Amino acid sequence: MPLKKIILELARTPEFPNGSSNHGYEFVAPLDAQGHLQAEGWAKHKAACTVRRFWEGADDETGHLIHRRDGKWVFSYQPGDDDDEPIFRFDTHRFVVGEYVSVTEHDGIQRPFKVVKITPKVV
Repeated sequence: MPLKKIILELARTPEFPNGSSNHGYEFVAPLDAQGHLQAEGWAKHKAACTVRRFWEGADDETGHLIHRRDGKWVFSYQPGDDDDEPIFRFDTHRFVVGEYVSVTEHDGIQRPFKVVKITPKVV
């Protein structure tokens, strides 16, 4: 199962009515041919499943994509659950360019992000 590098950019919000390419996530994940996340692939390559949150005016945050025992996917930057950012319906979402996903960020606000790029990740 190939790993992919996926780039999400902030979609339209009240603060950013045109969205923003300066706010988003870059992460590595195993995707099947239809663009769905694969838990089995994550289990085999979890050390390679990293995330980088980029946010204009703030330092980048780096961490990992985590598939929790309860089946949910989160971005995690430190050990423990305190900083985890749950991703709404990541288990059923298709990652293809142009699709949207929602991430509940550190501040508790769920924001929309658009998939803008997917490329192969060499392990």
